[in-house]
Amino acid sequence: MNTIMKQYILFNPNAGGGSTSEQFENNEDLQIPGFDNEIVDMTAIPSYKEFFGKIALGERVVVTGGDGTMHRFINDVADLNLRIDIYYYPSGTGNDFWNDIKDRETRKLVPLNRYVANLPKVRVNGTERYYLNNASFGIDGYCCEVGDAMREKGAKSINYTSIAIKGLLGGFKRVNATIEVDGMTKEFKNVWLAPTMNGRFCGGGMMLAPHQDRLNPEHTVTLMVMHCPLKLKTLMVFPSIFKGEHIKHTEMVEEFKGHNIKVKFDRPTAMQIDGETIRNVTEYSVTAG
Repeated sequence: MNTIMKQYILFNPNAGGGSTSEQFENNEDLQIPGFDNEIVDMTAIPSYKEFFGKIALGERVVVTGGDGTMHRFINDVADLNLRIDIYYYPSGTGNDFWNDIKDRETRKLVPLNRYVANLPKVRVNGTERYYLNNASFGIDGYCCEVGDAMREKGAKSINYTSIAIKGLLGGFKRVNATIEVDGMTKEFKNVWLAPTMNGRFCGGGMMLAPHQDRLNPEHTVTLMVMHCPLKLKTLMVFPSIFKGEHIKHTEMVEEFKGHNIKVKFDRPTAMQIDGETIRNVTEYSVTAG
C-alpha cells in the first residue's frame, strides 16, 4: 500500500502585489507524484518550530515568492535544525535569487537546502540578520528609498532603472568610503556603490558581482566598489552593469573577495538588504557563512 505524503506549499500573500493560494493549487510545476499539496499562508504561521515539528519524515516544504519572501523565511528559520527537504518556487516580483541560480537548475522547483546553508550575516544599525543575495550600500539603497516613497504615494509600477539614472544625474550624492576586507583597509572617494554580494545579482537584474559564486567552497562573499568623480562617465558605464561588464572599467570598479567585510561612509546613506530598505546608515559589516 502506497502512502501519500504531504507537500506544504508556503505562499506569501504580500508577494508579487498579492499572491493567492489559488495560483498554486493547480500549478503543474508543483504537482509531485506521491505527494498531496497543502497550501499554507506563511504569514499565518505563528511558530516555525511548531510548524516543522508537525511535519513527518519524508514530507517536504516548498517556499514560493521572491527575494523579500526568501529573506523573511531564512531569518525566521535561522535557529532551527531543519532535517526535511525544502524547495523553492520563484514567484513574486523581485527574483535576484532565481536569476542567479536558474542556469544551474533543471527545473523551477529548486532543492533549497544547499542554498540556505552557510549564509552570510550582515550587521547594521545595531541589528544583524542573514541575507540571501546582497547587502548593498549606495545608489541602489537610494533607489529602494525613492521606490518606497513612490509606492507609499500609490504608484502601481516602479521603474528602478529610471530612478537610478535620475540618481546618477544628481539625485544621489556620492560619498567617501573606507572598506576593510579580512584586515586590509582601503579608502575611496566619489563612491556610487559598495555592495557585499552573496550572489551575482541585485536590484532586479543588475549583475553587480559576476565572479561571485554563492556555492563557492571557501564561502567567501564579494565586495564591489564603483567610484568615479564624473557623472557623465558613470552614466555611460552604468548600463553595462546589467551584463556584469562594468568590472572591465578597472579605473572605477574594484572587486574584493573575503570573509569579513566592513564598509563605512562619511555620511548617512540608505542601504538595502535583499530589497529591504534601511535608512540612515553610516556603516555595515558582513561575516561570511
